[in-house]
Amino acid sequence: MSANKRRAWYVISLRPQGGHDAVRTAARRHGAKLLALSPWRLQARTGGEIRTQLQAALACDVVVFTSPAAVKFAQALQPLHIRGQRQVLALGAGTAQALHRAGIDTVQHPRRMDSEGLLELPALLHADEVGLVTAPGGRDLIAAALRARGARIVRADVYARARIPVSAHALQTMRELDAPAAVLVSSGEALQVLFAQLDDADRLLLLHHPAVVASTRLRQLAHALGFSRIAQAAGPRPAQLAHAAAQCVHLG
Repeated sequence: MSANKRRAWYVISLRPQGGHDAVRTAARRHGAKLLALSPWRLQARTGGEIRTQLQAALACDVVVFTSPAAVKFAQALQPLHIRGQRQVLALGAGTAQALHRAGIDTVQHPRRMDSEGLLELPALLHADEVGLVTAPGGRDLIAAALRARGARIVRADVYARARIPVSAHALQTMRELDAPAAVLVSSGEALQVLFAQLDDADRLLLLHHPAVVASTRLRQLAHALGFSRIAQAAGPRPAQLAHAAAQCVHLG
């Protein structure tokens, strides 16, 4: 069925405030509108101490960037010149693209674009020292797993996720939805922060919709939070999530 003949439907995006454009574009290709329920915004971390941390992380033999935002905020602090034989790793294809745009030609990323997939890359299996360019929280699984293997972590938290109240207008729109919708989940922390803000009635409304998750770990979290309908996308990119959401809404 062509997109223009499909019934109206929505994707519910939990991306950071101001970060929904790629999801909106992907959703539109499938005839969907976007409802943004942002539980946080991204904030740059600046100052001499952060710059020193970043310089130390970039000097490690293996450097990991956990998100396109990590690349953006690191580049705002200083040019990302990676010299010598250092290996640069990205959590996923979107982060790799951001690194290419920043001038880094050789970047590795896993086919399975999540923390578990990243940890399986050969460069991390026996690494002695890893520079981690990231934000507090979120991907702490990576640092914990690498420490357990004996690696020393040189961490640069170049941005932070600042929690914000979910828009009252967006919540009212969710309450009044008269069309199918799917909740796109690419961040477990975002979903948990959102749930902490919602009252019981709004949680039940959200749980009424299917969750489209980016990984097995997120599937488990969605199930634990009470979603009864869960579909797993091929990965965390907006196009992958929107495609799985379209199948879920129109075939489910």
